[in-house]
Amino acid sequence: MTLRKKDFELRLIFFGIGALFLAFLFAPMIGIILKSFLGGEGITLEFYKSVFGRRDFLTALGNSFKIAAIAGVLASIAAFVIAYTINYTGAPTWFKKVIQVTATLPMLLPTIAYGFAIIYSLGNQGLLTKLLGRKLFDIYGFWGLLLGYSIYTLPVAFLLISNTMSYVDKKTIIVSKIMGDNYFQTMWIAVLRPLMGTFAGAFIQSFFLSFTDFGIPASVGGKYHVIATLLYNEMLGGIPDFNRGAVVAVVILLPSAGSILLLHALEKYNIRYDRISLAQHRYNKTADSLWGFSSSLLILVALSIFAVIFALPLIKHWPYQLSFTMDHVSSVFADDNLTGVYLNTLIMAFSTALVGTLVAYGAALVSARSHLPKFFKAGVDSLALITNTIPGMVLGLAYLFCFSGSFLQNTFYLMVVCNVIHYFSTPYLMMNNSLSKMNAGWETTGMLMGDSWGKTIVRVITPNAAGSLLSVFSYYFINAMVTISALIFIVGTDTMVLTTKIKQLQYFNKYNEVFVLSMLILFTNLVAKALLAGLAYNKTRKNNGGKKSKATKVRDISKGRKEF
Repeated sequence: MTLRKKDFELRLIFFGIGALFLAFLFAPMIGIILKSFLGGEGITLEFYKSVFGRRDFLTALGNSFKIAAIAGVLASIAAFVIAYTINYTGAPTWFKKVIQVTATLPMLLPTIAYGFAIIYSLGNQGLLTKLLGRKLFDIYGFWGLLLGYSIYTLPVAFLLISNTMSYVDKKTIIVSKIMGDNYFQTMWIAVLRPLMGTFAGAFIQSFFLSFTDFGIPASVGGKYHVIATLLYNEMLGGIPDFNRGAVVAVVILLPSAGSILLLHALEKYNIRYDRISLAQHRYNKTADSLWGFSSSLLILVALSIFAVIFALPLIKHWPYQLSFTMDHVSSVFADDNLTGVYLNTLIMAFSTALVGTLVAYGAALVSARSHLPKFFKAGVDSLALITNTIPGMVLGLAYLFCFSGSFLQNTFYLMVVCNVIHYFSTPYLMMNNSLSKMNAGWETTGMLMGDSWGKTIVRVITPNAAGSLLSVFSYYFINAMVTISALIFIVGTDTMVLTTKIKQLQYFNKYNEVFVLSMLILFTNLVAKALLAGLAYNKTRKNNGGKKSKATKVRDISKGRKEF
């Protein structure tokens, strides 16, 4: 009877999540596809013919594919260098921690701020231009976009590659050296070959993020048109064209379908070990120094671009009056409108994190802690795969079509649901991984002791998953703070958030305010990340009885290892 009740509750969670995604993912996406075909006289291909017949559309599409591919390659290579330094060299522990943190720092800033940072760093009057005494390249167009995309996608590629590296068995290095392989042969056999699937995955993710990003080309795109800005201009330009905008959105979806197939095909290249050996290797000091220097240089390039965000708001009038001032900062916080926008952002981000964590937790319970038929688990996994490849701009545009004129239009409710759906994939995978590693018999034990399934979840499963729940909450909060691509289409005057306010300030050339708001987002994310990471760490140690987890022990033992 209890088992049936447990199944009933899990089915209820599944169908509740299914209804949420049906109403706020599939229905809007079907709506946008229909919009691209339906005209005043019924179904027509006229809108597709019109869009594909435009030279600027084909040019923008080609530009997007070209620059996204190059940025994906550069980001993957840079991510590998940094990840290798952390996982395979004898660099000091403090140095590894520093580059690990700084490599993910760009994730805490909105992408629309990247472009402004590039302008004020490398433009004609840029900070770095002044320090170097010359302009390095034309920032408006291809090179500015390439720099912005590469920095933007670096953290994602780094996290993917570094995570896989931590699970590669280092014993292969010893075997290769015993067989008489030289440094480069060992590198290929023991490091590169096991990472080929992850490399491809990192490239696809980087390509896809660059292909669909709107924030960076909005500020440094110049005359180098890309598909994201074309969609924005179609929908929010002088004369909005919903049908042709829907066509552009459908075209942007095509790489999504392709990426789903590619990611599925790459599954067979994922490495799996029954256990990871703690083999000791000899360091190569010369090689390690080169890896460390290369990582430092890459991090320095990325951070130097963002240095202007901290410097310019504290200068009276760049580059003519270089005296220190707090006037720009104080004027921002004295503006009731901007402080109201900040409160809106906090409310939206907190609500997104709370609702998103509950949805991801419920989905992971269905997938990892149930004996339901495979259909249920496959359904949840499919939702994660689909949401991972739906561009934010397309989702936001679908919401614009679907919910205009409804009670949800321009509300926090719609913005929160949009963020929860958009970022569902990673939190779900984080929770699923955590729950699947817990003792599979806890629910059965609770049932034998007379506890209901719900009580067991609340008293046993949830406390043990507290660390992962806090990590998921942090992920949702940070992404809600920096997102703009979807919200740009559904935000209202009363629900404006910091990222959309930055976009508005761009039109009035109020760049000091832009940088102050960017710093505000960064510091808010840093504080939230630090607090939640601390809470997650304490919860994990408490659940382990104050002892270090097995993974932590492995890392501690590995600190003293010697590598080639």
